[in-house]
Amino acid sequence: MDEFPLKQRKLSEEVAERLERLIRRGELVEADRLPSERDLMRQFGVGRPSIREALHQLSKMGLVEVRSGERARITRPTPQFVIEALSVPARHMMSAPGGVQNFQNARLFFEVGLARNAAVAATDDDIVQLKDALEANRESIGDLERFQQTDVDFHYVLAVITRNPIFTAIHAALADWLLEQRRTTLAAGEDRRAYEAHKLIFEAVAARDPDRAERAMRDHLEYVARRYNTVVETRA
Repeated sequence: MDEFPLKQRKLSEEVAERLERLIRRGELVEADRLPSERDLMRQFGVGRPSIREALHQLSKMGLVEVRSGERARITRPTPQFVIEALSVPARHMMSAPGGVQNFQNARLFFEVGLARNAAVAATDDDIVQLKDALEANRESIGDLERFQQTDVDFHYVLAVITRNPIFTAIHAALADWLLEQRRTTLAAGEDRRAYEAHKLIFEAVAARDPDRAERAMRDHLEYVARRYNTVVETRA
């Protein structure tokens, strides 16, 4: 049998793992304060640097909040925290060959599902909110910066209808990561066409027609991707 040397673990990793286990088991819950650094040093038999590094690791995982002069507090990772942690890798992925297209396809897959769900699950209040977002989008035609925001807001309502915070976090992340695409296409005089596409999506959702809603969203986002690619190729 081949021999592989075991990697010696750092003391801070051991401390972080044991604290994480206590959090997972519910022995430490959200808003609880951890013992002082001195007490943690005594409890785990390690020095201050190991305790501080362990708390830093847990902070990056969204499990504790560390403030100067205060004992660390247990927190709960939010969907936004998880998505934001992916932001830097996502931007590097987008800069790779084919990266933008991959994210365009991910957005298409995701938002087609949101449109179908909205047509099935939207309440009367949801329809009113979507209509209001559509009207704000119409009123902003000709004002590029405002139109960009109302464009995002319209799509965001579709994510809210899921009643799932993970979906709203994903939507916010995709909107941020693909912001340059939205700016490029809208700057090419596409705001009115985008509004008309949003109107078709709204009408399908209001009619409770999931197939029509899916088709309207797919047509919209496929056109946006084609238009973006055309503009970029023209600039090259």
